[in-house]
Amino acid sequence: MRHADEESELPKLIRRYVTPGRRYLKLGGSLLGMSARERAKFTRKLGKAASEISPRELGILLDRGWRERKTAAWLIAVAGRTEFRGRLGELLLASEGPYAGQAYCVALATFGTSADADLLVAYLDRYLPRPDLYYDQEAALGTLLLLDARLSTRQAARFLTPDGLWRQWIDGPPSKDYDAPDSYCEFIGQLSVFADESSRHCTARR
Repeated sequence: MRHADEESELPKLIRRYVTPGRRYLKLGGSLLGMSARERAKFTRKLGKAASEISPRELGILLDRGWRERKTAAWLIAVAGRTEFRGRLGELLLASEGPYAGQAYCVALATFGTSADADLLVAYLDRYLPRPDLYYDQEAALGTLLLLDARLSTRQAARFLTPDGLWRQWIDGPPSKDYDAPDSYCEFIGQLSVFADESSRHCTARR
């Protein structure tokens, strides 16, 4: 019965939280190209949505496809719902589908603790030795560098040695086009700022 209830509830949740204004498509790099007016409007609506959605409803979205998971992760980040840390870490490590991993990283960045850094290390330990897989290695490394800066730690350092796992992943095969690791850190930092701005409109902020 519970599964049937969730199935009937899902379309309503998608219409309310995922698809308004094509939200699921904008949650990412597109946010950084918004005008000041667009940004203010979007952060206000995102904060309001993060206030209104319940933990149970977030759980339903996290059990679905990439659109729902991506949106849920952002709403979790905005509301500071750290109780979802373990679930987001599991989803990131599983990498079952595309497009949502960056959102998990943004949420971990907003949580900003050593526990979040440990989840990123576990991800990089699993996926940097796989140069054949182009998943969310860049976002995870950028987030780890961001947390290192905030926590005064150096967990990313071992990945970035001249013969470290980052270089091995870049070199492949296949070889990959890439930017400096600091650029990924800056990018995730900018997305985290967007989440923080949205959180000012979230009455459920933890």
